Amino acid sequence: MPGQTMNKAETLEPLLTALCGAPPPSQLAGHLAVLAQEVRVARGGSAPLDHRRDLFVYIAQGSTKLVASASAGREQIVAFHFAGDIVSVPAHSLHSYSLNALEPTHLLIFPASEMHAAIAGNPAVLAGLLQRVLTALHRCRDKAVGLGRKNAGERVASFLVGMAERIGHAEGGEITLDLPMSRRDIADSLGLTIETVSRQFSEMRSAGWLRTQGRAHVRLLQPATLAAHAGHVELRSP
Repeated sequence: MPGQTMNKAETLEPLLTALCGAPPPSQLAGHLAVLAQEVRVARGGSAPLDHRRDLFVYIAQGSTKLVASASAGREQIVAFHFAGDIVSVPAHSLHSYSLNALEPTHLLIFPASEMHAAIAGNPAVLAGLLQRVLTALHRCRDKAVGLGRKNAGERVASFLVGMAERIGHAEGGEITLDLPMSRRDIADSLGLTIETVSRQFSEMRSAGWLRTQGRAHVRLLQPATLAAHAGHVELRSP
């Protein structure tokens, strides 16, 4: 419907502007809006995905976790994503994937091949999308190092530093986080138990590295110390 297409085009404008560094051609936003399936997912709900094809999902508002499922009901949280992110969701293959909302979330879902064809004539947008994909690949590699070679304290520190880079707010050498995921989600993502994650948070509080308020609010008091503990060579400010 024309009104719905216009609303989706307006929702897409911040993404396309971020990808190409300038306001996008109105025709491109309109073309992508026609391709997009717009959905709103309640907290704890799953996005309606076509598992037969590769997809791109734009998170216009809210946050999600990408979950991979294997045989015997085994699941692994692959990544967390936040407003402004583009998520690549593979078609069913060796594993199946779901995209679950951590809070009320507004999504635009695109068939990957059609989206690629639509932006192929705009090199700036295509380059911006490629950079997003490369960033996601780098994060996956960082996580693989953590799961394979780091102990529990290093994994939790690495997680907090990564969240600081993505959703942190810097204030006078400290960084404030409001984490939408649960401690259990953090544990599942890092291959740890929830008890281990809670213990690591307690030890970091005792060391004076962070302060917490409730489940979600975390203030990193010594970001550089956390980064060093995580094995990071450099802290990138949010």
